[in-house]
Amino acid sequence: MTRTEAAPAAPRAAARTGRSAGGLAGRVAGRLAGGAVRIFLVVAALFWLLPTLGLLVSSLLSPTDLNDGGWWQVFGAPSRLTADNYERLLANDTITSSLLNTFAIAVPATLLVLVLGSLAGYAFAWLEFPGRDWLFLVVVGLLVVPVQVALIPVSELFGTIGLFETTAGVVLFHTAFGLPFAVFLLRNFFAEIPRELLEAARLDGAGELRLFTRVVLPLGGPAIASLGIFQFLWVWNDMLVALVFADSANPPITVALQQQVRQFGNNIDVLAPGAFLSMVVPLVVFFAFQRQFVTGVMAGAVK
Repeated sequence: MTRTEAAPAAPRAAARTGRSAGGLAGRVAGRLAGGAVRIFLVVAALFWLLPTLGLLVSSLLSPTDLNDGGWWQVFGAPSRLTADNYERLLANDTITSSLLNTFAIAVPATLLVLVLGSLAGYAFAWLEFPGRDWLFLVVVGLLVVPVQVALIPVSELFGTIGLFETTAGVVLFHTAFGLPFAVFLLRNFFAEIPRELLEAARLDGAGELRLFTRVVLPLGGPAIASLGIFQFLWVWNDMLVALVFADSANPPITVALQQQVRQFGNNIDVLAPGAFLSMVVPLVVFFAFQRQFVTGVMAGAVK
C-alpha cells in the first residue's frame, strides 16, 4: 500500500475514534444528568413529605414529650412513640361522629356528581336537542363562578326551604358546584368515542340507555374514576362549605378539628392524630384508584 492510499485512512480512523469518544461522553453525560434529576426529585419528595412525617410522629407522642421538644426528638428516642393519642381520639364521640358525618357527605356528593355528570356529558356529546351548544357554554361559564359568591344567596334559599345546617344541604351544594366541571370533562371525553361504534350499536337495536350503559360507560371508566377521585378529595377536605351549611352540633371532621382548636387551644395531642386520621382516608382512596386515575389523565392528555 502506498503512502497516498494509506493517508485517507487516518482521518477516517480519527473520525471513528472521535465519534466513539463523543458517543461515550454523551452516554456518560446523559446518565449523570438522569442521576442528578432523580436525586433532585427524591430530595424534593422528601421535603414535600416532611410536614406529613412530622404530623405522624407528633400524633404518636405524648403531650409531655411534645412540650419537651420537637417531633424530631423521636429519632434519638424511638421508645417515646405511643398510640395513646389515637385511643383517646377514637374514644372522643365528637371526632368519631364527625368522621361518619364526613362519609355521609362525601360519598353521596361524589356519586351524585358522577351519575348526573355522566348522563349530562353523554347528552351534550351525542344527543341532538335545541340549544345544546348554548347550554353547554352556560355550563362552561359556571366553571369560573367562585364558591364564595354563592354562600349568602344559597344560605337564604336553604333557610327558606329548611335545608340550612343539614347534611342534605351540604351534599346538594357540593353536587351543584361539582357538576359543571364533571359535565365539561365527561362531555369532552365521551365526544372522542368513535361515531362508527355508536352507530353499529344502534343498528344492532340498542337504545340510548343501553348504549350509554353498555358502550359509553365502560369506555369512559378511566375519566369517571379520575373525576370521582377529584370530587371525593375536594368534598372530604372542604371546610368552608361545611362551616357555613353543616349542622354545628354534628359537623364533619374539618369543622370538628377547627372547633377543637377554638375550644382547647394547644391540644396538639388531639389535633395531630385527628388531622392525620382525616388525611389517611383520601390517601387510601387515591392509592386504591391510582391505576384508573393515571389512565384517565393520560387518556385525556393524548386525546
